[in-house]
Amino acid sequence: MPERISTVLERPRPPQSSRPGAIGLPLGLLKTARPRQWVKNVLVVAAPAAAGELFSRHAAVQLALVFALFTAAASAVYLINDARRRDADRAHPTKCRRPVAAGQVPVPVAYAVGGLLAVLAPAAAAVLCTPLTAALLAAYVCMQLAYCVSLKHVLVVDLTIVTTGFLMRAMIGGIALDIPLSRWFLITTGFGALFMVSAKRYSEAVQMSASSGKLGATRALLTEYTTGYLRFVWQLAAGVAVLAYCLWAMEAGGSTTSGSLLPWRQLSMTAFILAILRYAVFADRGTAGEPEDVVLRDRALAVIGLVWLAMYGLAVANW
Repeated sequence: MPERISTVLERPRPPQSSRPGAIGLPLGLLKTARPRQWVKNVLVVAAPAAAGELFSRHAAVQLALVFALFTAAASAVYLINDARRRDADRAHPTKCRRPVAAGQVPVPVAYAVGGLLAVLAPAAAAVLCTPLTAALLAAYVCMQLAYCVSLKHVLVVDLTIVTTGFLMRAMIGGIALDIPLSRWFLITTGFGALFMVSAKRYSEAVQMSASSGKLGATRALLTEYTTGYLRFVWQLAAGVAVLAYCLWAMEAGGSTTSGSLLPWRQLSMTAFILAILRYAVFADRGTAGEPEDVVLRDRALAVIGLVWLAMYGLAVANW
């Protein structure tokens, strides 16, 4: 009898992901959609904010809608990507916990929901927004799926696609509201995104070198980049972003003769440059991971960002 009791007690319980339930599948789909990454889609307000077009009901409704549609499109890519990489993720020490790899979300369900979102997001944009908004959203989905399938393994192209994804986020809000996009805005946003993306890759390469290549399996393409090349890319991108922002701020005006108390737009150059320099500290150390993690982890960088936001807000409000 004691042996029988001990056998029952020692029998391992099935993993939580394998238990059927009404909550398990929806929660697994939500986790696969990466809610933590949705903060990146706040960039949809960048162009309207730069143009001072945030304070109308129509703008607020359109931007909320564009945010939701872009989030759905990005979630579609995550679902399809995880379904494709389920076997590789199962062999990874941390990615094996992803719902698709762990079996919480069946592969056919991930494909079906991802494909449905990939089709519905541009279709809804065509009906509720503008045709150009729908076209940009469809281009984003196609580009990201191509990245997941093969382009993530192509040197330089992988950096370009991730950077372009950030640039599309920044553009789509202005396109939805039919706001002309400044060339300096596009250059600043594009090279600012390239700066953060290449700094992240550089940090991963530095950590991979420190661990004697053990991280190569997580991003195989890193073994083909050199740390010197990635350092060159993020330094070049930082310089171009700063120059473009300064030209943008100077061209846009903001002198005291226009009715504002101080030339806030021009003064915001100081905060922008400080933010780039502060972020470069983490890039140089090889500790620049996800951009949102860097900003939230460093209080000084967060304060500089808030100061820049306040200065630019005052410039837009013409105070």
